[in-house]
Amino acid sequence: MPSLKELKKRIDSVKKTEQITKAMRMVAAAKLRRAQNSIIAARPYAIKMNEVLLSLVTRADPEMHPLLKVREPRRGVVVAVASDRGLCGAFNQNVFRSTERFVKENSSRYEEISLVLVGRRSLDYFKNKGIKIRRSDVIGTPTYELASAIADNIISGYEAEEFDELTIIFNEFRSAMRQVLHVDKILPIEPVEADDEMLRVDYLYEPSEDLVLNTLLPLSLKVFFYRVLLESNASEHGARMTAMENASRNASEMIDKLTLKYNRQRQSAITTELMEVVGGAEALKG
Repeated sequence: MPSLKELKKRIDSVKKTEQITKAMRMVAAAKLRRAQNSIIAARPYAIKMNEVLLSLVTRADPEMHPLLKVREPRRGVVVAVASDRGLCGAFNQNVFRSTERFVKENSSRYEEISLVLVGRRSLDYFKNKGIKIRRSDVIGTPTYELASAIADNIISGYEAEEFDELTIIFNEFRSAMRQVLHVDKILPIEPVEADDEMLRVDYLYEPSEDLVLNTLLPLSLKVFFYRVLLESNASEHGARMTAMENASRNASEMIDKLTLKYNRQRQSAITTELMEVVGGAEALKG
């Protein structure tokens, strides 16, 4: 049984931990508000850009642009988007487990699988896993410049036929309590199913269809990756806020249990001392 001194030290230690988790929750909540505003502002443009892109791709000849060409999937690339920091619950682990599962399930389909790792934690996790790493990036503050650099590297690799398919794994932000894990194939860009009425109506391209596709396809990928960075960033802060709230609640419960145990043990010690005093007084009387 721990002594009163040891129990007191444990209570003080847990109280300090509770103060830290409460502070981290407040910081995460403040960052979440900013991240949430950013993704809400970026979503409509990214969604509309994707709709226009799919509409164009449905009408376009796959031979008009390298990103539309479908090749035999011999080499695959997986983009795993995690965070730079930990202490955010299962946020990173969900991405890591899903990435490892995807690599395992597709190892027989691909001759080679490589990873594009976004976030310091993803590099820390996969650097000793024996899987080829094509590229790794630290996020910091999500920027369009970082998304553009990642997209340019992927576009040049796909056009050079360094790989044949691209899949991305990331968390989409829904709320502070809910993040949805996505496993989506991005390249090649495949057309959606269209009815005859849709195909009868085409766009007027100015100056030309191939120039529009050459401009819009890379731009749409850059916008998509920027949205992914913002989604993941908001999801990370939401997951961290929830994790720190749970940690604070657990610490509070532990403090209550330790305090109860401390009081009981202290009461028992006081009772024992009183009995010894009374016993001594009775002995002196005798």
